[in-house]
Amino acid sequence: MVKIAVTGASGVLGSAIYRALKETDHSAIGLANSRAGEGLVQLDLTDKDVVSKFFQEYKPDWVVHCAAERRPDVAEKDPLGTQRLNAEVPGYLASLAKDLGFTLLYISTDYVFDGTSPPYGPASQANPLQLYGESKRGGEIAISSVAGARIVILRVPVLYGPAPQNSDSAVNILVDVVQDQSGRQYKMDHYATRYPTNVEDIAGFLVRAIGHRNPLPQVIHYSADEPFTKYEMCLVFAKILGLPHDHITPDANPPTGAGATTRPRDCHLSTTETEELGIEGGLGLSLFEEWWANYLRKQ
Repeated sequence: MVKIAVTGASGVLGSAIYRALKETDHSAIGLANSRAGEGLVQLDLTDKDVVSKFFQEYKPDWVVHCAAERRPDVAEKDPLGTQRLNAEVPGYLASLAKDLGFTLLYISTDYVFDGTSPPYGPASQANPLQLYGESKRGGEIAISSVAGARIVILRVPVLYGPAPQNSDSAVNILVDVVQDQSGRQYKMDHYATRYPTNVEDIAGFLVRAIGHRNPLPQVIHYSADEPFTKYEMCLVFAKILGLPHDHITPDANPPTGAGATTRPRDCHLSTTETEELGIEGGLGLSLFEEWWANYLRKQ
């Protein structure tokens, strides 16, 4: 039986991974901070002494590190807090991984790339355009710098799936935008191409990867392959819900002006190397419109 701790287990991705692990023979514990509850253990990852004591006592075989400041706009407003959570905390967890002998799986992002020459493989040159991407790249560098630590970096794109509230996901929140028939007008990004990926798919893949017979490479890419701008996602939701979308206007220009957070144009992650790992079940990707049609029908 493998013992696994999941940080950020109250988030969209962390909760999906924790649920998937609980359905296996593995022993899993979910960790959260501000939203700890419903069986999760409260742990402030920025308190090194508390974190060290917890992992020394729990003795995990794996730590899946999902906790992060994932919102680029918020990251720009709190650079020190973002750097601490997204870069310094992973580095400390890697030190514990070395000392305690567990494998650290760090969730990173397609935003470590600049979006100018997709698709990007695991060995492609990182060049983040904004503070969020820089902080996540900083986390990658921090954990890779700990000699002797067993680490895996899993880069993923924008995520969607079951969530406590739609605002927890940059994709799910678009459902609320489409459903807002109050007369409010929205300008929606039609510049950046994204590859929305289902958190339940990632969770299932990770469960299979943890049980894989061969060691995992240091960097893995996992991504769906269907391209959408945020405006195009809104059109899908409007179609499924049978709602008008006249209140949503496409904006094909890159973000500019005071307070605008730079977004890369197209950070498509290549999954060729991931598919070649021979993990049982492969990537197991959902189709975007089909998944949402089934999900929204049940709401």
